[in-house]
Amino acid sequence: MTIKPLIILPDPLLRQVSKPIERVDSDLQRLADDMLDTMYDAPGIGLAAIQIGVLRRVLVIDVSREGEEKQPLVFINPEVVTSSNERSVYEEGCLSIPDYYAEVERPATVSVKYLDRDGKEQMVEADSLLATCLQHEIDHLNGVLFIDHISRLKREMVVKKFAKAAKTTKAI
Repeated sequence: MTIKPLIILPDPLLRQVSKPIERVDSDLQRLADDMLDTMYDAPGIGLAAIQIGVLRRVLVIDVSREGEEKQPLVFINPEVVTSSNERSVYEEGCLSIPDYYAEVERPATVSVKYLDRDGKEQMVEADSLLATCLQHEIDHLNGVLFIDHISRLKREMVVKKFAKAAKTTKAI
């Protein structure tokens, strides 16, 4: 397995819409394994392929707590089928927007249809942290970042901060 470099804001790639997976094969399974290794190394609880520069509709999640056995999940072509009217608020962060966190309101529960790592169609009914994480990562596949769910003023401040940091890094 390989730990891949993360794409960081303001990279425009993060705003691209990922392409559907047409075939689940060993290359895709290897990508999922690399994504899990990258996510665990970061450390994070979710990662979309776009965050390592791959424009494909695949994401990985593990919301197990520290000290618990790992429970890696692979979602290929995930699609929110239903979402609740009830809302929940979680403090979200993102591996592509390091060290920035904000409270985001999203549907409290979602039903997500997807293919598993073996290409079998699955459906998951998710609530709490898993529901939030699924929505966050599916947003990535659609070119949406969690900062798009906060006020415009806060979002602009974050984007400016990361744009400035990116210029400083390039100048070195």
